[in-house]
Amino acid sequence: MKLNDTSIAATLTTLEQRDDFIGRHIGPDAPEIAAMLHTLELGSLDQLIDRVVPASIRGQAPLALPTARTEAEALARLREIAACNQVFKSFIGMGYHDCHTPAVILRNVMENPAWYTAYTPYQPEISQGRLEALLNFQTMVADLTGLEIANGSLLDEATAAAEAMTFCQRLSKNKAPVFFVSRDCHPQTVEVVHTRAEPLGIQVVVGDAATDLADLDCFGVLLQYPASRGEIIDYSEITAAAHAKNALVVVAADLLSLTLLTPPGEFGADVAIGSTQRFGVPLGFGGPHAAYFATRDAHKRVMPGRVAGVSIDSHGAPAYRLAMQTREQHIRRQKATSNICTAQVLLAIMASMYACYHGPTGLTTIARRVHRLTAILAGGLRQLGADVRNTAFFDTLTVAVTDASTVHAAARAAGMNLREIDTRSVGISLDETTTRADVEALWSVFAGGRALPDFSATDAATADALPAALLRASSFLTHPVFNSHHSETQMLRYLRRLADKDLALDRTMIPLGSCTMKLNATTEMIPVTWREFGGLHPFAPAEQTRGYKMLTDELQQMLCVCTGYDAVSLQPNAGSQGEYAGLLAIRAYHASRGEAHRDVCLIPSSAHGTNPATSQMAGLRVVVVACDDKGNVDVADLRAKAEQHSDKLAAIMITYPSTHGVFETAVGEICEIVHHHGGQVYIDGANMNAMVGLCAPGKFGGDVSHLNLHKTFCIPHGGGGPGVGPIGVKSHLAPFLPGHGGSGLKGIGAVSAAPYGSASILPITWTYITLMGREGLRQASVLAILNANYIARRLAPHYPVLYQGQNGLVAHECILDLRPLKERTGITVDDVAKRLIDFGFHAPTMSFPVAGTLMIEPTESESKEELDRFCDAMIAIREEIEQVGDGRLDAHDNPLTNAPHTAAALVGEWTHPYSREQAVFPLVSLRANKYWPPVGRVDNVYGDRNLVCACPPMSAYETP
Repeated sequence: MKLNDTSIAATLTTLEQRDDFIGRHIGPDAPEIAAMLHTLELGSLDQLIDRVVPASIRGQAPLALPTARTEAEALARLREIAACNQVFKSFIGMGYHDCHTPAVILRNVMENPAWYTAYTPYQPEISQGRLEALLNFQTMVADLTGLEIANGSLLDEATAAAEAMTFCQRLSKNKAPVFFVSRDCHPQTVEVVHTRAEPLGIQVVVGDAATDLADLDCFGVLLQYPASRGEIIDYSEITAAAHAKNALVVVAADLLSLTLLTPPGEFGADVAIGSTQRFGVPLGFGGPHAAYFATRDAHKRVMPGRVAGVSIDSHGAPAYRLAMQTREQHIRRQKATSNICTAQVLLAIMASMYACYHGPTGLTTIARRVHRLTAILAGGLRQLGADVRNTAFFDTLTVAVTDASTVHAAARAAGMNLREIDTRSVGISLDETTTRADVEALWSVFAGGRALPDFSATDAATADALPAALLRASSFLTHPVFNSHHSETQMLRYLRRLADKDLALDRTMIPLGSCTMKLNATTEMIPVTWREFGGLHPFAPAEQTRGYKMLTDELQQMLCVCTGYDAVSLQPNAGSQGEYAGLLAIRAYHASRGEAHRDVCLIPSSAHGTNPATSQMAGLRVVVVACDDKGNVDVADLRAKAEQHSDKLAAIMITYPSTHGVFETAVGEICEIVHHHGGQVYIDGANMNAMVGLCAPGKFGGDVSHLNLHKTFCIPHGGGGPGVGPIGVKSHLAPFLPGHGGSGLKGIGAVSAAPYGSASILPITWTYITLMGREGLRQASVLAILNANYIARRLAPHYPVLYQGQNGLVAHECILDLRPLKERTGITVDDVAKRLIDFGFHAPTMSFPVAGTLMIEPTESESKEELDRFCDAMIAIREEIEQVGDGRLDAHDNPLTNAPHTAAALVGEWTHPYSREQAVFPLVSLRANKYWPPVGRVDNVYGDRNLVCACPPMSAYETP
């Protein structure tokens, strides 16, 4: 058939539309947009924005960004950038080691949206898979460190050390304001500990643990095991001496070495921290990697971070949950001991599966091979006359040299990087990927043209260098989960079995208010696993990381354009760390002007709990500002508080649009009041998804904001992390962005272990912005607002919408008030959340910012069809609530109070006064695509009273 000109044109137009990423990212199409506007009784999207976003802050000019690129164009450009990186063989060490990611884990966890698009497991019934994986992680860490309890990961080793410092300060009976850090710790760890200590008035003393501790009064001690330069030190006497001073001991330990060495818990350590990166997680130029934190059981309720625990469900069966949730820092607010409200769950899951795949025998084999190659390397170097300074070591050597620069030049000429220690010594760290050829290549660097040692003869003549007194005697990873999945078939099926238990974005919308769970497009994810991005050490020479420099420079400029700020730091590796870095910048700015006495931070009562927690960590005093009955900041109260504390006002922290889901019209006035009294304005970027392309915090009064790249800018949440929380600042704060000794970045101290934080996932955001372009980014914000208002309008007749703007509309999220329904029927917000599981939905945000409410944020990625599916579920649930209220359903035995309903619950006798069909198929549409929750409602009280935070024995799963 011959096509005429008209059909050819139509075909080309269709093809162009198919290559339009904007149309793929944004859920509603043109007819759906028109239908939603009709429901809202609006004539256009422009009319919607005119009524939602105050004209006083709205930008008129398009974003100063290029137009959208196609997916093929964006990936081609990223290939060019990636090619500017040079991936040398890394022997730098310092807590970062190359490794092999088992392909079955790479494909089925790291590259699997069932894992990387999942949310934090606050709803345990739909999170049993990732909770089991976290429990495996905790068990792995506790077993290897010899301590009783571990958390579900922290952000990186350096920040884990800083968390351990404040942990020790709270628990230690020694009240001296001194924390001792061994000079054998990794330098980036020392730097972050210094940063975190200063605002809290903690004095950090760095010295030789063997000699300098004797006359020092301190509350805590940080040791590195093995030491940063390789030596294995027996810390038992140092630990005993510290305990005699009532100081607690923290040991930063390499987990792989602990398969061969006495674990910290067995020589008296109170805390063990470190990184699990070498357990199958790529280097990634520094992150993301899962840190670990383990301690004694007696200290579990003070331990930072999240903890997965074991409870029972409504049928008495074992079920997993996040334990001790009242410890969460966003709940404790200014009484918090940390501001950590996320983790590195996806990477922790990868590390735990690495341990499951290899098992105790496999891990020990890997460790023995790494050590054996290191011993052979040392033996050959000594034959060549090199001065190897270590006597007892695991995988790292320090070699004294005449001129380090000459040695580094020779190594780089051979495609290898050694550690730069000083002008007279170099470091060499081996890893799982090291081969015999690598050892011989390293010998050649020191041989000066001489014949190389014979590898086999050197092997035969060289003894191991592990101290006999510190060889591990205790068993580890004895649980069946670490001894059952060693074939790829077994591991593949185990990962599939766990993923099938969970609800993630690949199955359904995740309508979490304040959390912006939007599409993480496949094209955005692809570059993360490229070797050019994943294979670089964070302290590789600058000439080898030019691609990353291009990427970060371009991304920083993109974010400046989106926010209206003048400079950006990409270093903070979570939103909480971005908050912290922003307040440190404000604090340093005031100090530079001779106003270090400014220490009051105003925080609205509606703020996310990390805001007051962060303020406390930064050494600021929290003063709460009231909100009015519409959820807006009470300007009169703000003015009074600002005047009251005028001479000491440091900052205000606000969220915009507000935590209540509206664009406050007084935001400009709020900023002016604070500036008038000498303070700085911190605008929390959690809700930036409603502003990009419409208004910019840096232009309507903000001095600093953090951005949740894992939300607004498409980095996936990974079941509770990774996250990235860069900060944007106005020019006067730019000199106070986080610095980093490992990269030459100038400014305040480092806030994360790596100079660019979680660098390997930054290509996701670069790709998203590139694919959307200036038009698409604005369109995404507009559609996020449209979708939220559509849901609010459809549900308003059934549930009161608690807060609305002056034109009766919301921003990008809406809050439904269930409190009147509870008073009349007894049905709680928890019952509605659990009942949504029977409809195949993740619950919205519960009881935040107001108890007894649901906060819903659909994002721009959801189509009208999905929005209607959610609304239909909520309306059906509202009818069930009405049936409870008028007595048609039993008040205590009904589909809501018994939700969620498992498949197992349908088997056998059915005693409920409602039908099986109503329980599991409340809508006809569910018959075609039913999610079956693996457990019934989890008993939180039982879980806290019977705390178990490690893998339970298999007998726990046996039917009584």
